[in-house]
Amino acid sequence: MRHHSVKRKFGLEKDQRNALMRSLARNLINETKIKTTLAKAKELRPYVEKLVTKAKSGTLSSRRVVISKLDGEKETKVLFDTLAKKYMDRKGGYTRIIKLSPRKIDAAPMAMIEFV
Repeated sequence: MRHHSVKRKFGLEKDQRNALMRSLARNLINETKIKTTLAKAKELRPYVEKLVTKAKSGTLSSRRVVISKLDGEKETKVLFDTLAKKYMDRKGGYTRIIKLSPRKIDAAPMAMIEFV
C-alpha cells in the first residue's frame, strides 16, 4: 500500500532514481540553473537544499556525507567553498523553481530550478 508516500518514482527503480537525483544535483551545482520537468524540479529542491545545509557546517564529516551523496569531488568543493559561504546567513530556501511553457513533444510541464 502507498499510505503517505510522498516521493515521486518516475517509473524508475531505486538505484536509477538515486542516480537521476545525483546527476541533476551535480548539474545544478555546476551550472547554478537548469531546465527540467516540473516534477523532477520539485523532487530536486529538498535534495539540494539538504546538501547546502550540510555544507554550511563545513566539517570533515559533513564533507564526506556530501561526497557520498553527490559522487563528485569537484561539485562538493564548489558547494562548500562558494555556495555554503553565500548562504551562511540564510536559514533555508536556497533554490527557486520557475514554471516554463510545456515541452512541445509531449506537453510535459517544464520548469527552471536555480539558486537564489
